[in-house]
Order: sequence, then structure tokens, then C-alpha cells
Amino acid sequence: MSSEKFIKNKTVLITLISACLIVIVSLGIRQTFGMFYFNFSTDLGITLSQFGFALGLQMFLWGAFAPWFGVITDKYGGHIAVFIGFIFYLLGILMLVSEYNTGLYFVTGIGVLIGVALGGTAISIPVSVVAKHFPQSNRTAAIGIVTAAGSFGYFVSPVFTRYSLVEFGWETTLLIFAVFILAGMILAFYLTTPKDVVGGIVDDKQTASEALKEAFKSKSFIYLTLGFFVCGWHIALVATHIPIYINDRGLPEWCTVTILSMIGLFNIAGTLTSGYLAQKFSKKIILSTIYLARGLVIALFIFLPPSPIIAVMFGIMFGFLWLSTVPPTMGLVGFIFGTKYIGLLYGIVFLSHQVGSFLGAYLGGVFHDLYGSYDYAWYISIALSIFAGLIHLPIIEKQVARLQTT
Repeated sequence: MSSEKFIKNKTVLITLISACLIVIVSLGIRQTFGMFYFNFSTDLGITLSQFGFALGLQMFLWGAFAPWFGVITDKYGGHIAVFIGFIFYLLGILMLVSEYNTGLYFVTGIGVLIGVALGGTAISIPVSVVAKHFPQSNRTAAIGIVTAAGSFGYFVSPVFTRYSLVEFGWETTLLIFAVFILAGMILAFYLTTPKDVVGGIVDDKQTASEALKEAFKSKSFIYLTLGFFVCGWHIALVATHIPIYINDRGLPEWCTVTILSMIGLFNIAGTLTSGYLAQKFSKKIILSTIYLARGLVIALFIFLPPSPIIAVMFGIMFGFLWLSTVPPTMGLVGFIFGTKYIGLLYGIVFLSHQVGSFLGAYLGGVFHDLYGSYDYAWYISIALSIFAGLIHLPIIEKQVARLQTT
């Protein structure tokens, strides 16, 4: 165990707390969109394919804009990136409750505006800022804390959203979300990006383009990027389509809320455990184990006879694995390449994640519309789990020559 003090000063503590609260707001709201589908279908005439495409586009743009928000973070500070992101988030939510909330406008609101917003407010930017404050010995644990906070948002938001939808309706629920987003805009200014990043030998003369060239020359970076694609597919498929899947299987509606809440609750333990273990053991082995375990959990969920107990157990087990990939993934990026451009480089890795998310959300709806079930989407998920479990093994956990001491 490292003898270094974990929280070195008040600035680090405030940054860590604000990052946690920001991801609670951003990811908590994003996690519940699948629960609005039946309302959008009834009141706005949105089909499942349209809904899947809109959320898939949201996922893709989340990833596409993450590197750009990473550049803003690395150059101007994370508070600027997060504040801009929350402006887009607010516009997207308000568009969904305006008269411009059908057809192309619906896709623009929930798909484009909120997709761009997530690139600046969700996991990648807050954790990249926090990573700059911590040395290698404590970095993955700190990342795990922020990721676990997002999991807490996953836990409470489905319960609150279900209550609000029943008591107040979907439009009022979205307006309540808007208030939370305004709070997030204030929290953004407590997210301090250090001028001198922590950890490793930093070549201050390295440019962003040079950092990208260095990363893409590394096979380990390519393997890590390909593996994170699978994480995105899994998360988007479950978050977007689990309400419809539960309905198709003839299970009670409360199973949906319970699964989403259990995912959030147990992912708190999963991310904290992953962050801790990543300080002690090989990060690539941890990642490989997580992905293979996901495939096993999915197989048990779809092949065992449907029952509320199986559904709840799926939420618990998959929740433990949900965002547990983030600490070792970002930890590898920071260790191998340093933290100076971690916002940009992790943004590239995260883009792959969100390409997977787009396909998971969109193709899940397409398969269901074509074949009346999610079977093919689940089969692909299991195959991808095996692929990701194997692709991480060749990663070389060694710093680039630029960071090595002689």
C-alpha cells in the first residue's frame, strides 16, 4: 500500500467531490432514458427503431465529442469543458418538453444535443481531471471513486424517475432533470485542473498531435481501444433495451426498475474493487476477466427460464461489472502515456466505446423490429465478450520510452 497521502490538499478534495457530483447528475439522467420509451411511443409516436437510433446517435456523438472536450480540458481546464457540456444538456432536455419534440426534432434533442453534452459532462472529462491530481500509486483508486459516484446516480435515478413518471408525468420529470443540470453547471466551476499534472516524467514540449501519433504507434493502445468498443455495446444494449426485453419475457414492470437500480448499486462496489485491484495487479488481466465474466452473466440471463429472481440477479452481477472497466482502462492510458494528454487519449479510447454503444442501442432495436426478439443482439454480446477477453492479453503494461527514467 502506498504511504503517500491520498488527498494532498483542499483543492484536490473539492475537485474530487465536484467530479463525483457531476457524474451523478450526468450519468444518472442518461441512465433513465429507456424508461421514457413507452411515454414517447404513446404521446410522440416514436417507434422502437427511431428510439434506438436516437439513443445510438447520442452514444456515438458522446464519444465523438469526448476527444474535443478532452482538448478543451487539457488546454483550458475541465471546468470550461463541463460547463459547455451542461449547456448542451439543458438545451436537449428543454427541446424534449417543447413543441419541437417529434420526428427529426426528437432525434436532435435526445440524440444530438444530449449526445454532445455527455461528451463534456459524463465519465471521461471528470475522471481525466481527477487523474491529473493523483500519482500512479493512487490514480486508479481515485478514478474508481468518481466512477462509483456515477454508479450511485445509476442506483437512485431509476427509482426517482419511476416515482416521478407515475406521480407527475414525463414532461415534469424532464423539467426536474433540467434543475439538476443547472446545479451541474454550478458544480463545474469547482472542478480544478492542475497546471502541473501529477505522475511520471512529463515532456512539456510534446504537442497534442505528437501525443496522438505516439499512442497510435502503440499496439497496446489499439488493443485497449478495440476492447472498449465491447464495453460500449454491452452498456448501451442493456440501458436502452432492458425495459422492452423484460416486457417481452412477461416479467413484472418492477423488474426493470430493480435491474437498473441494482446495476447502479452494485457497480459502486464493482468500480471501487476494480480501482483498488488495478493498483495491485495487472490491469490487462483485470480487464480480460471482467469481459469474460460479462459474457457468462449474459448467457445465464438469456438461457435460464425467465423469473424475477433471475432478473434481479442479472442486475446485481452485471452491475458489479458495469463500469468496472473504467479504472483499469484509464489507468493503463495514464500509466503508459502519462497524464498530460490523458483527456485527449482517453477521449479517443472512449470514442471506440461509444461506437459500440451506438451499434448496441441501434441494432438492438433493429433486431427486435425484424425478428421480434433480442436474441441476435444477445448472441453478439456473448461473442464480443470473448473477443474483448482475448484482445487485452497482448497489451504490454510498460511506459513509453519518453516517460522511462534511466
